[in-house]
Amino acid sequence: MADLFQELKDKLRNANISIVLPEGTDERIIEAALKLQEEGIIKPVVIGTSQSLPKNLTVIDPETYEEIDELVQALVERRKGKVTQDEARELLKDVNYFGTMLVYTKRANGLVSGAAHTTAETVRPALQIIKTKPGISKTSGAFIMVKDDLRYVFADCAITIAPTSEDLAEIAVESVKTAAAFGIKPKVAMLSFSTKGSAQSEETEKVVKATEMAKKLAPNVAIEGELQFDASIVPAIAAKKAPEAVVQGDANVFVFPSLEAGNIGYKIAERLGGFEAIGPILQGLNAPVNDLSRGCSAEDVYKLAYITAAQVLN
Repeated sequence: MADLFQELKDKLRNANISIVLPEGTDERIIEAALKLQEEGIIKPVVIGTSQSLPKNLTVIDPETYEEIDELVQALVERRKGKVTQDEARELLKDVNYFGTMLVYTKRANGLVSGAAHTTAETVRPALQIIKTKPGISKTSGAFIMVKDDLRYVFADCAITIAPTSEDLAEIAVESVKTAAAFGIKPKVAMLSFSTKGSAQSEETEKVVKATEMAKKLAPNVAIEGELQFDASIVPAIAAKKAPEAVVQGDANVFVFPSLEAGNIGYKIAERLGGFEAIGPILQGLNAPVNDLSRGCSAEDVYKLAYITAAQVLN
C-alpha cells in the first residue's frame, strides 16, 4: 500500500496540481490539508474563512472572493439558461458548487468532498457543470483494491444500478484508464454468472454484447467476456472453460454486470479477502471529482487527494 502512494508521489512531484477541499469547517479536512501542504507535492485549496483556518493554507472564502462575478457568469453560461444570475450567485454559496466551479474554470485541477456531504451533494454539481467526457453517457465508480503487491480495479461499484451493454462497455474503457493511472497494465474481465455461453439469458447476452463493444472501443487492450470470476482469475480454470480467451486467469480489471454485484463483490474482497478498497473513484468526468465517505478519516482524505491528482495526469 505504501508503495502505491510512493509511486503516486514520485509521479506527481513537480506536476503543480491543486486539489479543492470544499469542507473547510471539518477538522479531518484541515488535518489532511496541512499534511498535503507540508509535503508540498499537491497544493490543497481549502474553502472556508481565513480567520478560522491555519495561516499557512491556501484558503478561498466564497463570501469575499474577488472573482465571484466571473464564476457567476461562467455558471450561467454552463447551465445554458437553466439558472439566472441571481440563482447562480445563490448556488455558489454552496461550497460544492463553488469548488466545482473552481475546477471547471481551471482555477484548480480536481476536487475531493463528501466528509460532511452526501454523495448526491458532491456529485450533482460535477454532473451539471464539469459533465462527462465526449462519448461517455454516464459516470461510474471504481475501486482500486490493494493487498501487498496485488492491485485490481473493480467497477462499477458505486453509481450505475442497472447498466446497459453500452454502459458496461464505457465502464470497461474508463476502468482501463483508471488502471493505467495507478500502474496496472490492464487485462479486463467482463464478469457474469456464465463463461463463454455456459448459460444463456438476457443477463449473459448483455455482457456478451458489452464485451464486443468494449473491444471495438479499445482494440489494443486485452478485454474478455463473458467470464465467471473464477475463470477470470485462476489460470487452470480459464484454460478449461475459456481456452481461446485473451485473458487467461490473469485479469486485473473486473467489470461487474450490475451495481448490486459490484458493491457486494468489492466488500467481500475488503472484509473477507483483506484488501484495502480505495474509492469510489469517479470515472468519465472531464475533470476529477471524488467522493469521500462521511465516516472517513483525515488519512482517507489525504489518500483520495493523491488519487484525484493522479487522475489529472491521465
